[in-house]
Amino acid sequence: MRLGLLGPAGGDVGALGRAAEFLLNGARVHRAIYLGNDGALDRAVAAWARKLVGDDPSDDGAWRRAAEIALAGSAQVIDRFVSTERARLRLKALEALPEQLARTIEMVGDRVAVLIYDKALLDEEDISAANLLLFGKSDGPLVHKVGPRWFVTPGPIGSRDGGLAVLDDEQDDVVVTVYDGAGKPTHREVLTSERAKAHAGQP
Repeated sequence: MRLGLLGPAGGDVGALGRAAEFLLNGARVHRAIYLGNDGALDRAVAAWARKLVGDDPSDDGAWRRAAEIALAGSAQVIDRFVSTERARLRLKALEALPEQLARTIEMVGDRVAVLIYDKALLDEEDISAANLLLFGKSDGPLVHKVGPRWFVTPGPIGSRDGGLAVLDDEQDDVVVTVYDGAGKPTHREVLTSERAKAHAGQP
C-alpha cells in the first residue's frame, strides 16, 4: 500500500488541493491522510469535486446526472461522464483525522502507525503501541528514529523541502519519501525495524 500524508495547510486551501492532486495522480497513493486540524481538506475536496462535476458533487447528484445522460447523451458524453465520476469517486481516498480525537491508528505493512496532528498530545499508550508516529504540527519535514520508533512529519504545506510524503510498504521495510509543493522528492528514508529484520532472517 502507498499511503500519502498531507501536512497542515495553514489556511491555503488551493495549495492543499494541489498537493492532494499530486498524491492521487502523480504519486498514485491508495489513500492520503490530512494531518491538519482546521477542516481545510473538506473545503479542498469540495472545491475539486465541484470543478469536476458541477454544483452538486454528491452521490445523489451523480445519479441524477447519470439518468439525464442515459436518456439523451451521445457515446462521447457518456464516456466523459464515466471518466469524471471515476475522478470524483477517487477523491474518497482523501481523508482527514477524526475531529474529536485528532488522531487515528493505521497498519502500514506490519507496523502500527499512530497519526496525530500534535505529537505533544501523544500519551504513553500511543507511544508504546506504535512503530510509526506520524504527526502534522511542525516547522518543517522530519524523519527521525528514537529507539525502536520512527517519528515522521511531512511539514506544513508550502514549507521548504516538504509539505507531503508517501509511505510505501511494498518491500520488507517501509520507505518514506518527502516531497515539496511542486512534487519534487526532497528526502527518502528506509524505516527499518527490528521486527522487519527478524522476519527477513537477519540477526
